[in-house]
Amino acid sequence: MEELFDSLKNWGCDVDGALARFIGDRELYRSCLHTAAGDQNFELLPEALRAGEMGRAFECAHTLKGMLANMGLIPLYDIVVRIVEPLRAGEPAELLPVCDELLAARDRLNTLLKEPA
Repeated sequence: MEELFDSLKNWGCDVDGALARFIGDRELYRSCLHTAAGDQNFELLPEALRAGEMGRAFECAHTLKGMLANMGLIPLYDIVVRIVEPLRAGEPAELLPVCDELLAARDRLNTLLKEPA
C-alpha cells in the first residue's frame, strides 16, 4: 500500500490531505480509490458531450470534480476543472480532447491501482 501511496504522491496527488479526510483509514482510502476510478461519470461525460447534452455533461463533470478533490486526485481534478468551467459559463469549447486527457489520467490511476501492493 505504501508503494501505491508513494506513486500517487509522486504523480501529484494529495494523499496526506485525503487521508486526513478519511480519518487516517488507509485501507478505506485505498478501497475508495478503486471506487473512484470506476465512477460511471467517466463514461457518461463523453457520451453527454458527444450528444450535445451540456447540462448532463456539466452534472457529470461537476460530480467528478467534487469526488476527485475529496480523494486528493489532483492530476485528474486539474483536468476536470478545464471541463467544468466552460460548461458552467455556457461556453463549451471543444471539450472532447480534454475529456480524452481525463480518461487517460483515469487509466493511469487504474494502472497504479493494479500494481502489486
